[in-house]
Amino acid sequence: MTATTILYIVAGYLSGSVLFARVAAALLGTEEVESAGEDQNPGAANAFRRGFWCGVIALVGDLAKAILPIFCYCHFSGGLEQGPISLALVIAAPVVGHALPIWHRFRGGKGIAATFGSLLGLFPFWQPAVLFALVFVFFSVVVRIDPHFYRTAVTYLVSAVTFFFRYPAGIWGGFALISGTVLLRLHHSKEHRARPVVRPLWKH
Repeated sequence: MTATTILYIVAGYLSGSVLFARVAAALLGTEEVESAGEDQNPGAANAFRRGFWCGVIALVGDLAKAILPIFCYCHFSGGLEQGPISLALVIAAPVVGHALPIWHRFRGGKGIAATFGSLLGLFPFWQPAVLFALVFVFFSVVVRIDPHFYRTAVTYLVSAVTFFFRYPAGIWGGFALISGTVLLRLHHSKEHRARPVVRPLWKH
């Protein structure tokens, strides 16, 4: 692993540690975002509950903080040609930072928007981001799983297995690390965990 790769891993983690939902709330003078939802998650979904612009700032920030370090690593430092372990760690770093932020005593969010940002950072290799989005839509619309806690967990697990069979080791390895981080964060969250309900589209 090169010094450049280590630099990008650290930069991605520190970038991910900036919780833009809290930044947005502070800039707009709104109430803290955690209290907007029962899961007490400092993420974009609860930021939107505090107002449209609060949500937009949080969402754009959470996407950008993951896109930028990974895009720069892949396009300016030959990241896609580096070893799979190096690429996997760089891809996962922003999500780990979001879930375990050093700036906020390691108490962060779930990292869904940051996950999309990490995958979008691989552009023009856009297929992983689209596949992850399609799996999320499938379990939100076609075969809906409620509550959201279980939907998120199943989406990450199914996506991780699919990535294993479709993409290079660095990419599926990075997503595996991301999935483990998100599932760990879900396990410790206060999100609603009633008995899961699975409903096909025609029974919504």
